Amino acid sequence: MAQALVDTSTIPGWGVDTDPKNNPTYPMRHIEDQKTRGLTWHRPPLQEPQVEVLQSIEHNRLPAVVGTSTPPSGLSGAIRRYAFRRSESDWWHWLLLMGADRINVVEGVIEDLAAGKVPNVPAEMGAKSEWQHNKNGFLLKAGATLAIGAVLVAIVQARREDRADEDEGETIAAEPAHVTARVDEPVLPADLATSQVVPLPGLDA
Repeated sequence: MAQALVDTSTIPGWGVDTDPKNNPTYPMRHIEDQKTRGLTWHRPPLQEPQVEVLQSIEHNRLPAVVGTSTPPSGLSGAIRRYAFRRSESDWWHWLLLMGADRINVVEGVIEDLAAGKVPNVPAEMGAKSEWQHNKNGFLLKAGATLAIGAVLVAIVQARREDRADEDEGETIAAEPAHVTARVDEPVLPADLATSQVVPLPGLDA
């Protein structure tokens, strides 16, 4: 069965990189023999950030454009600064950055509460979209969260009960023993017990 030919002129975008005058698309295909290496414009001035921007040790300068909306701050910022002292080929670099992201979430919640704003954590985590498009995943995550929470509550409660029992045992052991001593009646000597009272002269008995 012969394959029908396709009229490429009817395909939108076909051959956009075949015009030598279409710079820089065309030179990007064959730039080995060009002095300009396909660059025919002057490099624009670099952005000068007014806040701290962390830079990888693999690069000698920042990119032309950098983000400045969230400079490093707090504990998460300190962790990020330490992470950028390591090479990008070091897995500690990425683990520290991921840990800093999690800590930054907690810092954001604390900042919201300090400003009198209660964050809507389920909405920020996309719970509505998760329920709409992935009910099974939502139920699985909710069940796992409840199970982990129940286990943690049970562990804390058990430790509290054990600590209360230990404190009660220590209190009982520290209390002095109550010994009831028997107080016997005084025993008089035999001569005093059998002696009679002798009246004095001049006094009636």
